[in-house]
Amino acid sequence: MSVASSPTLRRLPDPAAALQLIKPITWFPPMWAYLCGVVSSGASPSGQWTLVILGIILAGPIVCGMSQAANDWCDRHVDAINEPMRPIPSGRIPGRWGLWIALAMSALSLVVGYQLGPWGFGATVVGVAAAWAYSAEPVRLKRSGWWGPGLVGLCYEGLPWFTGAAVLSAGAPSIPVVVVAALYALGAHGIMTLNDFKALEGDTATGVNSLPVTLGPARAARVACWIMAVPQLGVIVLLATWGKPLHAVAITGVLFAQLAAMRVLLRDPKGRAPWYNGTGVTLYVSGMMIAAFALRGIG
Repeated sequence: MSVASSPTLRRLPDPAAALQLIKPITWFPPMWAYLCGVVSSGASPSGQWTLVILGIILAGPIVCGMSQAANDWCDRHVDAINEPMRPIPSGRIPGRWGLWIALAMSALSLVVGYQLGPWGFGATVVGVAAAWAYSAEPVRLKRSGWWGPGLVGLCYEGLPWFTGAAVLSAGAPSIPVVVVAALYALGAHGIMTLNDFKALEGDTATGVNSLPVTLGPARAARVACWIMAVPQLGVIVLLATWGKPLHAVAITGVLFAQLAAMRVLLRDPKGRAPWYNGTGVTLYVSGMMIAAFALRGIG
């Protein structure tokens, strides 16, 4: 490699690497969950479109993007083993720029969250604190295969859903909304466990006790599938009980499709995890929106 092309000489972040650092591909789940919250609130968005759009941007590019930057900064030693071409270990985000980006986006999150009123701001504070608790020492909850994915599932699905419902209704969401959002957040624990398969080697070397590390890929995949499926069964039962049988049937169909995808996943958990994240997760979030529409008519 020539001196001119050496990444160690870079003093400013590569703009493309900065975008890669905040991982746009990860923004969709919290944005979708916020929209589910908006729908489930039953409130009309008429006259409140600014809150809808601002909340979606906050949940995705800003808070989720911040959490990705914070995680990459705190994981730079792990990524040097797992994925050395990521922005920070490759040198395309030099020095402490990864940290400065994460801190600046944390501040931006709080400023934007304040515009959503007390419920939106409170949820933003929780989201920012959770992002740092997940990644940063001395807390670093990602070391646990149980607490880490649980926290991420909560922040990706449950918290944005709660926030969207609270902001649109200008108050605490109804109990059914909170319960269904919590169930989908719990199921997202399994999705986050599947994400840990790609870091198996680095996690093992650096003491991150993800479920694939502690249980092995085969058992971890089975556990993840159960965790994804059981909360959805709970949602189906609740919707049927609450007088929404058609929505319950629709989510049942979505769950059966996921079970078929899970059978494929379990044949080769590590190799098939990325495929499942594109297939099974799409079905999972489709069920979330079906549930959100069902909740509109439940007081």
